Amino acid sequence: MSAVEKLAETEFFHDLRWSAEFGAATRAVVADGVPYYLNAFWTAGQRRAHPLHEISYRACFKPQLPAFFIDRLTQPGDVVCDPFMGRGTTILQAALMGRRPIGSDANPLSLLLTRPRLRPPALCEIEARLAAAPWGRGDVERDDLRAFYHSETLRQICALRAYLFAREHDRRLDAVDDWIRMVALNRLTGHSPGFFSVYTMPPNQAVSVKAQLKINARREQTPPRRDIAELIFKKSRALLAEEGPTACDAQLVVADAAHLQHIADATVDLVVTSPPFLDVVDYRGDNWLRNWFAGIEAESIRLSQLRAPEDWRAMTRDVFEELARVVKPGGHVAYEVGEVRGGALPLEQLVWRALDDLPFERLGVLVNEQSFTKTSNCWGVANNVKGVNSNRIVIARRL
Repeated sequence: MSAVEKLAETEFFHDLRWSAEFGAATRAVVADGVPYYLNAFWTAGQRRAHPLHEISYRACFKPQLPAFFIDRLTQPGDVVCDPFMGRGTTILQAALMGRRPIGSDANPLSLLLTRPRLRPPALCEIEARLAAAPWGRGDVERDDLRAFYHSETLRQICALRAYLFAREHDRRLDAVDDWIRMVALNRLTGHSPGFFSVYTMPPNQAVSVKAQLKINARREQTPPRRDIAELIFKKSRALLAEEGPTACDAQLVVADAAHLQHIADATVDLVVTSPPFLDVVDYRGDNWLRNWFAGIEAESIRLSQLRAPEDWRAMTRDVFEELARVVKPGGHVAYEVGEVRGGALPLEQLVWRALDDLPFERLGVLVNEQSFTKTSNCWGVANNVKGVNSNRIVIARRL
């Protein structure tokens, strides 16, 4: 029996293979002993994402990805985990779908972006807090940031930063403050008047001061004055356009993905996660401005930014050894690795080999084909130019 024929016997992939839901037949192929299933399983238009997801983070996947697996592999009340939480896409989607989320990330910035959206405050509370904030008490702490901001805007940013630090120091920082900080972290820089800055890159990929000065000179631009409170309220109104999670019993911590001491043995029903893809993203460098605003010492963060494939595979092995402890027998892991180095390095096959001798049944690799990619002659989705252009998810079931 071929690997594809064997794979077709598993309920999950059998349903995908014969479902008419995706508009075209799902193709099954095998490469180097690894079975692949290819189709347009989700797009940005399917199950329109909740507005609360509209928070930026480098290399984040669409909410449709975790929704796809949560819907098919769990029931309401089940535990859904993401040990590489990022902006919290899996965690928020699990909460919106009535599951119990457990999220962690080595970067504390991840918690600041995720936690406020699980129990969002009322818009009237945000408006009142913004009105009461001491906007006129800010001292410019870094003159070099004038490359991004009008002097008055920078004073407001520094005033808000100092206010939040003081509230946290006095243990008075509440859910409304948490929300305002989260929105501010996502309005620091960008390419439209909806951001605090002059035209530049978004806050999840902030350029250096030197690079911004070059952008300003090339575009002949100077930072305009912005009303920080107005922009935070405007973004809050957009994020809260629909009802958020109700009675969300979430557990969020800062932790290494290979050391999940906060999770008891055999308690997780589903893991949907995506680790750093080798050296594709510099999470410390890209978030330098966010880290400054939040008071995070970037050098103290232990992030996996590996260059050698063998080191990346070893990291994945360590993570799955820990997942073998926390996932229930019969539970699943969906481990998304995308596409790197122009498709020349199939990370999903490194994951497949890393599972040798672990108590997981390797079910297959799901490849979500996107409209701007093309199918290669062998088994995958070729990269048109560069970057991460396809979702490749290794699906494993805990034995």
